[in-house]
Amino acid sequence: MNSPPGIVRILLPLAVLAAGIAIWELVVRLNDIQPYVLPGPVAVFQTLVGDWGVLSQSLLVTLQTTLDGFVAAAIGGVMLALLFNQSKWLEYSLFPYAVILQVTPVIAIAPLLLIYLEQQTAVVVCAWIVAFFPVLSNATLGLNSVDRNLAGLFELYGASRMQTLRYLKLPAALPFILGGLRIAGGLSLIGAVVAEIAAGTAGAGSGLAYRIAESGYRLNIPRMFAALLLLSVAGIVIYGVLALVSHLVLRRWHESALGKED
Repeated sequence: MNSPPGIVRILLPLAVLAAGIAIWELVVRLNDIQPYVLPGPVAVFQTLVGDWGVLSQSLLVTLQTTLDGFVAAAIGGVMLALLFNQSKWLEYSLFPYAVILQVTPVIAIAPLLLIYLEQQTAVVVCAWIVAFFPVLSNATLGLNSVDRNLAGLFELYGASRMQTLRYLKLPAALPFILGGLRIAGGLSLIGAVVAEIAAGTAGAGSGLAYRIAESGYRLNIPRMFAALLLLSVAGIVIYGVLALVSHLVLRRWHESALGKED
C-alpha cells in the first residue's frame, strides 16, 4: 500500500486539529458552559495573548530546566554506556541501580530533593532522573548489538579497543543513541513539570507547571489551558527538533532514514 504524499501527511493532522477545535468551541457555545468549568478555544487564545508576558517568562524557565536536564542525561547516559561497554564488571555492578532510579516515581523523589537541594538544582535533577535511563539503555543496547562478524574482522586485523569503538561500535550504536535522545527530550520536559508542581506545592516556583497549579487554585481555568497548550507545543517542538537532527545524521546511510525524503 502506497503511503500518502508528504503534503497530505502534513495537512491531515492539521485538518483533524481544526475539526477538533471547531467541535470544542461549538460544544461550549451551545451548552453555555462557563469559562471556569470549560473554556472554549477562543477564550484560551485570548488568555494566551493577554497573559503572554507572564506565560512566556514561565515557558522560558521550564525550557531552561528541560534543556539542562536533557543535556546532563545525554552526556551522562552516553558516557556511562561507553564505560559499560568497556567493562562488563562495571555494567553488572551499576546497571541495576540505573533501573532502580528509573522505576522510582519522580513525584516521590521531588519533595525530598527540594529539601536537600536548592530549588532550581532539584528541578533540574528531576528532569535528569527521568531522561537519563532511556539514553543509557539505548546506548548500551546499541554498543552491544554490533555484528559479530564485523567485530571478528576488526580483531583479525589487529584493531585496538579504541579503534573498534570509534570505527565500528559507535557508528553502529548511533541510531540507538539518537532514538534514546528523542525519548529523553520529552521525558526531560515531563520531569521538569513534575518537579515544578512539587515546588509549587511548597510555595515556590515560576515555571509553566507552577502557573498551571496556581491557576487551578484561583479557578483561572483559561490560563490553565493556555499554559497546558504551551507545554504541549514545547513537547512537540522538542521531539520535532530531535527527530530532524536524527534524520539529518542518518539519512545518507541508515535504513531507518533512507527513502523518507520522497
